[in-house]
Amino acid sequence: MGIRTANVEDWKAISLLLKQLDYLDTETFIQQKIATLLMEPNEELLVYEEDKTVIAAISIHFIPQLAVKGDFARISYFAVDTNIRSKGIGRKIEEHCTHLANKRNCDRIEVHCHSRRIDAHRFYIRQGFTESPKYYIKMLPQSN
Repeated sequence: MGIRTANVEDWKAISLLLKQLDYLDTETFIQQKIATLLMEPNEELLVYEEDKTVIAAISIHFIPQLAVKGDFARISYFAVDTNIRSKGIGRKIEEHCTHLANKRNCDRIEVHCHSRRIDAHRFYIRQGFTESPKYYIKMLPQSN
């Protein structure tokens, strides 16, 4: 089938893909997160399906910018099943997202990729990304 918009019924497959990226406990909340993302006008949650099986997923946000002409696209999560990596699926998905970003007036795509994911770094470089060395986060207390 190829690339399509995800749906809430994809939650188990997406959760398993995220587990391969060391996000281990998504099962309790992922259905609600998927439903929320699917309602966001500046979000695309996509999966790659082959033989009725989801084998990859990507979450990309489109972020309007105030001070620069072009907007930004940001890949939040991008997972290709470890059993089928290096077969061109990731490239197809990234190229599809580049096309979506161009259509939405974005002049760049950002991705934050943990330093331990060396193979992912190589993939992004092959896709034309360059490293931007500063990235800061502030963890906020949870109010559950």
